[in-house]
Amino acid sequence: MNRMIVLASRPIGMPTKENFRMEYSSIPEISDGQVLIKSIYLSVDPYMRGRMSGIKTYIDPFEVDKPLVGGVVGKIVDSKNPSFKVGEFVEGRLPWADYSISSGKNIRKIDPKLAPISTALGVAGMPGLTAYFGMVDIGKPKAGETVVVSGAAGAVGSVAGQIAKLKGCRVVGISGSQEKIDFLINELGFDAAINYKSNNLFSALKEACPNGVDVYFDNVGGEVSDLMMKLMNFHSRIVLCGQISQYNNTEIEYGPRFQGKLVTHSILMQGFIVSNYVKRFNEGYEQLGKWIQEGKIKYRETITDGLENAPDAFIGLFKGENIGKQLVRVVKED
Repeated sequence: MNRMIVLASRPIGMPTKENFRMEYSSIPEISDGQVLIKSIYLSVDPYMRGRMSGIKTYIDPFEVDKPLVGGVVGKIVDSKNPSFKVGEFVEGRLPWADYSISSGKNIRKIDPKLAPISTALGVAGMPGLTAYFGMVDIGKPKAGETVVVSGAAGAVGSVAGQIAKLKGCRVVGISGSQEKIDFLINELGFDAAINYKSNNLFSALKEACPNGVDVYFDNVGGEVSDLMMKLMNFHSRIVLCGQISQYNNTEIEYGPRFQGKLVTHSILMQGFIVSNYVKRFNEGYEQLGKWIQEGKIKYRETITDGLENAPDAFIGLFKGENIGKQLVRVVKED
């Protein structure tokens, strides 16, 4: 039996469990050139919310009554492709299902001896690459500068902040609970961390950044990012990575118009998606792997067990329930 989670309806505002449905089919059979993959971990990512809306952006939307597709780590259990052997672990963009078929073009092998296979969906996978290229290529942090990361306890933010620390920066994280603040300071080595639910967020930000802000890695948007504009220094850089505070809005929010400050302070603001750097992915994988093995980058995973609980894990992203990378464990590793 092959279970799969399909998009039952398009969410309006915050997704609910009614937007998802479990369906059942027989385990698919492969043809020449294909492999059969048994899912072990599913990646749960905020960008997937945009794909549920039915609007084409930089990626095609999910189709109603079709399986959701995202990052999956699995094990090859049948192969008619000479490039892949039964028993090998792979990662790729695959359906939320117990089993899936691939021609081999959308998957990559991962070595369980280098790091736990789950990291291929987090610190050593797409979120890690996003943090790496966003911070290094756009943020360009320099020793002695002040770097602020919003959504700092998430899969991307936690890595982005640690990269800035490796570059010799003062790093301030913004997050939403005391547990996350303790994680950022005590485990990841951030210099300061602020709860965005604070009664006077701007005063807290100003106190944590007495010399202003040179790099702002923005994962959340909204009011937090509006306030950050007041602290940006001359020739500072703003890395637009995500806007999670806006993803469930049913109407467009309008905030302060800050283009004038971009001009007067010669500020760079640049948005990006990780696929912009696809030709350099190997560079990113190599550097991240080196830092992880050297213990210079640490990580945490929030794991939800059971394919049937994937919708709950996804909804929990927008309630701030995860620390680090949110994963769904479909089955225990063999």
